[in-house]
Amino acid sequence: MALALFSCTENKTKTAELVLDSQSVLGEGAIWNYKTGELMWVDIKKEILNIYNPASAFNKEMFTGQMIGTVVPAESGNALVALQKGIYFFDIETGSKKLLAAPEPDKPANRFNDGKCDPSGRFWAGTISTKGEREVAALYRFDPDTSIHKMVDKVSISNGIVWSGDKTKMYYIDTPTHKVMAYDYDDTTGEISNPRVALTIPNELGGPDGMTIDENDNLWIALWGGSAVGCWNPESGELIDKIEVPAKNVTSCAFGDNDLGTLYITSARQNTSPEELEKWPHAGGVFKFRPGVKGVQAFYFNDVN
Repeated sequence: MALALFSCTENKTKTAELVLDSQSVLGEGAIWNYKTGELMWVDIKKEILNIYNPASAFNKEMFTGQMIGTVVPAESGNALVALQKGIYFFDIETGSKKLLAAPEPDKPANRFNDGKCDPSGRFWAGTISTKGEREVAALYRFDPDTSIHKMVDKVSISNGIVWSGDKTKMYYIDTPTHKVMAYDYDDTTGEISNPRVALTIPNELGGPDGMTIDENDNLWIALWGGSAVGCWNPESGELIDKIEVPAKNVTSCAFGDNDLGTLYITSARQNTSPEELEKWPHAGGVFKFRPGVKGVQAFYFNDVN
């Protein structure tokens, strides 16, 4: 662990390299499917689920018919997607989908945004107002028995979510607050309690967006408007690494490849001026960097029991 931590704090300029020049309007939701060796990610505004295979360099695009906030693989081999109108089962071969839960029928201006599965295979996903309204969204937990539960209320832009290696803490981002909240997490019940601020991201670094966690329980956070991914120790609050990304708006990240040692990073062209696009012509692309630490395997939705 000492060697990994040293490599995470080396003091040198680090810049991610382009993997896929996808020109995404709003790339998001990166997650590594370790069973298939593929990166799953989305373009929210183009309503596309992407499945990228680094071995073949082929990116499969699947049209979802609604804005898509995020995707998680399921134990059955298919996927769950959080679309504008709800959570759906999605067949990654045929593209067919089935509505499983629609928790906000009274809020047609909201859509689902980011989300991930917890260690016991429950799907957590949150919403956002498409009109820019604040504190009208929420974070939900969708269980394998198809019940859905509101877990955090008065959310503005629900984003990154991860769990500690010992399964006792959950970290969660509501972007406009610039905070990463920590909760006590009960893996047996899926309940959370005792919310407190783990990190506050300085405004000058950008807004905290998608997030992943590494083998040392450090948090890697995509920085919207910050052209970077930052690595923070949530116990000390220390920024211990920073990866520059050649795009203004960096949206999500996930450790991948066979050794989980490559950080894949999504970005957006949205909210980027023509002058900024001249500076960052590959904005909206997928990038990668090997930071010297490894991630942990993603959790899958438990739909086989």
